[in-house]
Amino acid sequence: MPEVRLRGYLVCTSPDEARIVAENLPTHVTLTRAEPGCLSFEVTPTGDPLVWRVDELFRDDGAFAAHQSRTAASPWARATARIERRYAVDGPDAPDAESRA
Repeated sequence: MPEVRLRGYLVCTSPDEARIVAENLPTHVTLTRAEPGCLSFEVTPTGDPLVWRVDELFRDDGAFAAHQSRTAASPWARATARIERRYAVDGPDAPDAESRA
């Protein structure tokens, strides 16, 4: 089955939102990288202190769907719910809805 890739940005509107990302990101990254089917998961700061680049790669649609499900119910999702996501998903059944990765 074809891989699923999500690329884009987390865009904060304030230093407080950036702090929330920085505080919650390490656990989110660790949990995501441990998921079955996660091939790569990178969230890195950009030159703008309010923006992070996101690049995810999952083995297939099932692994990506499982990630989305876990993430939706996670402390990460609750803490970062107000932070803008600008994501594009490429894969055989790429979702139309905004991702909460």
